[in-house]
Amino acid sequence: MTVKTLISLTDDQNAFARALVARGRYPSVSAVLQHGLEVLRRDDETHSAQVQALQALIDQRRSEPFVSLEESAEEFLAAVDCEG
Repeated sequence: MTVKTLISLTDDQNAFARALVARGRYPSVSAVLQHGLEVLRRDDETHSAQVQALQALIDQRRSEPFVSLEESAEEFLAAVDCEG
């Protein structure tokens, strides 16, 4: 389904969109704007997924006992020493 929407562009935005059409990159200014919105949608979805993943990691870390930096470093060095 297609919906017609009235939008305003700056002179620079309009010139850029029309240049993309003139170079044959897109069939119309509408196609340029549609592509731009799809890029923004994907970017927003990626950002949301990253925030959710970070929040899950924070929640996981908060539910575990606190480990000091020194303890963490000792565990890391012990693990590296066992591998070598």
